[in-house]
Amino acid sequence: MNIRPIRTHADYEASLQEASYFFDHEPAPGTEDGDKFEILITLIESYEAKHYPIEAPDPVEAIKFRMEQSGLTAKDLVPSIGQQNRVYEVLSGKRELTLPMIRRLHRNLGIPVESLVGA
Repeated sequence: MNIRPIRTHADYEASLQEASYFFDHEPAPGTEDGDKFEILITLIESYEAKHYPIEAPDPVEAIKFRMEQSGLTAKDLVPSIGQQNRVYEVLSGKRELTLPMIRRLHRNLGIPVESLVGA
């Protein structure tokens, strides 16, 4: 097994190319190819986390995304956020989410808390 750290973009591209074969022909875990595939994926994920980080969504965008996914309207958010005018204030960014709102949005709509807290 000849695996090296991914230090450059060229190394990254070569690792992606090598791993792509295994996506179409997934090896059995515990075999030499299986171990190689697992190591390649770990190295690729590490490189991507360092060079292409994915930032957490804005809390309002997370709510709007869930609304779109589930076909919800502002009226459907009243049980989680409060009166309809408060829902519109939150969705427009004029009002911050409170901890109770975050808890209810998570519980009622299944939005991850991490997405609602923001950065």
